[in-house]
Amino acid sequence: MELSAGQKLWDALSEESPLQVVGVINAYAAMMAKEVGFRALYLSGAGVANSSYGIPDIGETTLENVIEDASRITRAVDLPLLVDIDTGWERIEETIRAMEEIGVAGVHIEDQVAKKKCGHLNGKGIISTSEMSEKIRACVEARRDPRFVIMARTDAYANEGINGALERLHAYKQAGAAMIFPEAMPTLQLYQTIKDAIRLPTLANLTEFGKTPLFTLEEVKEVGIDMALYPLSANRAMNLAALKVFQEIRQKGTQKNILEMMQTRDELYHFLQYVDGHHGRN
Repeated sequence: MELSAGQKLWDALSEESPLQVVGVINAYAAMMAKEVGFRALYLSGAGVANSSYGIPDIGETTLENVIEDASRITRAVDLPLLVDIDTGWERIEETIRAMEEIGVAGVHIEDQVAKKKCGHLNGKGIISTSEMSEKIRACVEARRDPRFVIMARTDAYANEGINGALERLHAYKQAGAAMIFPEAMPTLQLYQTIKDAIRLPTLANLTEFGKTPLFTLEEVKEVGIDMALYPLSANRAMNLAALKVFQEIRQKGTQKNILEMMQTRDELYHFLQYVDGHHGRN
């Protein structure tokens, strides 16, 4: 019997500690990440908003927008995919069922208000603990596979400090969250405090240019972190590379001096398993 997507994520978590979860923006990026050796993938809500729709991460993308990007990834690779569903949208049950149907392994839902901000910006608005707990219960009740992961993200540290974040995470655990995601933690000790108190698989978001230092895998392992997330690293690299290529072609009228920045046709075809005009995948 084939394992469910959710079970694959739990298995990956048991096989690699901390589990490196890398953000991918599309199916092709997912295929490259798999070949490099990653065991779990991530689709960022900010990545969907920024890269697919050219807007900031402020809660304007819809369930349908995210499903479109996520389904392309799950069709291309068999690695477990964790998806950022922001605040869950209005129809949380529909959100969970749609994610399961396309082969997503789990989701994280956050306690910001609907008009959310990036988790590493100031001035975030937070809903009540009881409202967020209701959302988590709705997620748990909606899933068909008990191994489908419901991860609770809290952005409360910025507004309520560590005690407020801990109180919320305790409540979210009671509501049925199987994993937790404390956003924008500035120190390793805070991660240690949270892991010791909540005792659920815990994710550290190691995003660049934010409030969390770029801790090494060994550093987060020492404080008990179970998952190390790199949500937009490849996106940022791809964006800068594309900008440099555009500038070079526009300014110099040729791309011949920047070919070393580009993936070759043969390399592309390697990942696509495309040989002599034939697609090699079953």
